[in-house]
Amino acid sequence: MKLFKLMKLILLTLCVIVTVPTAMAADKKIGILVFDGVLTSDITAPLEVFGVASRKSWFTDYTPIVIAVEKTDTITTEEGLSIAVDSWIGEQPKVDVLIVPSSYSMEPLINNSALISFIQLTGKNAEWMASNCSGAFLLGEAGLLNGLKATTWAGGEAQLKKAYPKIDVQFDSNVVIDKNVITSNGSLVSYQAALALLAKMTSERKANEVAEALQYQRFSKQRFTF
Repeated sequence: MKLFKLMKLILLTLCVIVTVPTAMAADKKIGILVFDGVLTSDITAPLEVFGVASRKSWFTDYTPIVIAVEKTDTITTEEGLSIAVDSWIGEQPKVDVLIVPSSYSMEPLINNSALISFIQLTGKNAEWMASNCSGAFLLGEAGLLNGLKATTWAGGEAQLKKAYPKIDVQFDSNVVIDKNVITSNGSLVSYQAALALLAKMTSERKANEVAEALQYQRFSKQRFTF
């Protein structure tokens, strides 16, 4: 009888050991939209920042995923980089954060009703929404920037203001944060924006930890805490 109880206790202990890692596995997603012709740095910057963060003990509940606008296995950026995707908008992936990048040709994306609907639906429940460069036009088309301060690529602010007059467009600003939405100039500023988002999601100290791992301070003195 005692042997039976001992064996039962050992089995219960093993069950706990086996199930704990599963319970602690990443269950929150940071979605990064992609499509053929996307500007490379708009997506590689947040992928690197959040990829490094997800390997830290304090951020293991988040994992970045790549979401394509069209059903495909890979996309090719404007600069010729091929990137494998994890999902596409037709599968309606649930994410806690959505980052919207840009392209030199935004009109087909703005006119893509399925894409705009996905952004709108995601925006209703996401913890954070973000855009780099002209990705702000997609958030604007989805109505997610109405009444908020926002920016786009440097020099494109007037276009954003004209297209979406309900947005409080900020000129000459690298990164703008209003409520749970972050917009940025894109390109190299995408690193600053991703670190700013990470700081808001965690803390300044933890964002600095990732910035140091990326040697961010060696090329930029731009702050990422707001």
